[in-house]
Amino acid sequence: MPTLDLVSGGARASLAERFELAYADERGEQRVPLTESWSLSFEDYMPVRGFPSYKGQRHHVGRWWTATTGSLVGYESWLERDRLVLLDFDPEVVGIASQPFWLFWATGEGKVRSHAPDYFARLADGSALVLDVRSADRIKPRDQVAFDATRAACDALSWQYEVAGAPPTSLLANVRWLAGYRHPRHYLPDVAAALRTAFAAPTGLLHGAEQVGDPIAVLPVLFHLLWRRELHTDLDRPLHPEVVVMAEAVGS
Repeated sequence: MPTLDLVSGGARASLAERFELAYADERGEQRVPLTESWSLSFEDYMPVRGFPSYKGQRHHVGRWWTATTGSLVGYESWLERDRLVLLDFDPEVVGIASQPFWLFWATGEGKVRSHAPDYFARLADGSALVLDVRSADRIKPRDQVAFDATRAACDALSWQYEVAGAPPTSLLANVRWLAGYRHPRHYLPDVAAALRTAFAAPTGLLHGAEQVGDPIAVLPVLFHLLWRRELHTDLDRPLHPEVVVMAEAVGS
């Protein structure tokens, strides 16, 4: 499989100089050297390209309301949507942008190439995660070259970079369910406080909810607290009424 073929240069600083990056703000598209981009707030900028929808389209395009930012973030496939949901669920993620920038670089033959990653995520410690979403069986040689270039650029900025495929089935199903309760309207302070007390010791989900009140009223708050990671359970196994829920995460 082809690997990144850049104009010669060995050191990280030298490699960073081989890239340029373009982003879109209220003034339009701005293009800067990669070395000047590490402090830019990509999570606050506009997508560098649109999300067209047309008759006969084979992939699903839409926008997801994120609890992380309180804004809509675009996606271009169900797989991208699934990864966006997981970014929204991640407590370390404090900002999310789709199609955040164009990356430009020159190949060894002098040809200019470009690539727009799928997502940029700002992390709580100020660092960043850049994400491309593609199933392994759909990565073509040209895609791999673009992913290798993006990884090299991210390494030069000390950003994390991942090429992500389909998430684990049980985790995704559980997080999708909890996402239905992600909106702050499901947070009722008195009920939330009672739930934290009910699950101070590991307790079955439904049993703990019944200790607080009518499950029909209590469960939406409980699921919201699970979404917010204020309550915890094993999300790698299917959620069910007897699943053990606790106020403290295992190992905390």
